[in-house]
Amino acid sequence: MSLTMNRAIHLLVLNGPNLNLLGSREPETYGRVTLADVERLCRQRLAQLSASATLDFFQSNHEGVLVERIQQARERVDLIIFNPAAFTHTSIAIRDALLAVNIPVIEVHLSNIYKREPFRHHSYVSDIALGQIAGLGADGYRFAVEAAVHHLAASTSSACTGATVPAVDTTQGR
Repeated sequence: MSLTMNRAIHLLVLNGPNLNLLGSREPETYGRVTLADVERLCRQRLAQLSASATLDFFQSNHEGVLVERIQQARERVDLIIFNPAAFTHTSIAIRDALLAVNIPVIEVHLSNIYKREPFRHHSYVSDIALGQIAGLGADGYRFAVEAAVHHLAASTSSACTGATVPAVDTTQGR
């Protein structure tokens, strides 16, 4: 879906299996931040960057539910920020859904999947994503929101002759 300069952006933040347990599940790996904390962080950062932007935040432990949510995003969402969690390494169905809707995606992981078990080193999402942010904890989501806004502003600007891309100040909100 293309943007115009006067249209608000709409982001979808998707979270895969077991992320509902953040804060209590393996805190040495994932930290003490809860999924509600991550949602609050995303909403706050987006509000700082764009008064007219909106964000949906969703988590499921079920692959089919995530596939359906991706499909529902078609024609309504400008960019998906996605932590597929364990489905990163296993789900061709999620990959196919992302390709089918043709919505830009930024992949996020709280831990550095490349410093973990070898089976976690492969992602079915990374090669179709705009980029991947891994190993920065909850800050990775904040960086993904910033990257999403910047990407969408650049996409909009390139579609409008003479428009400039606003700089994203990554120091705010810390």
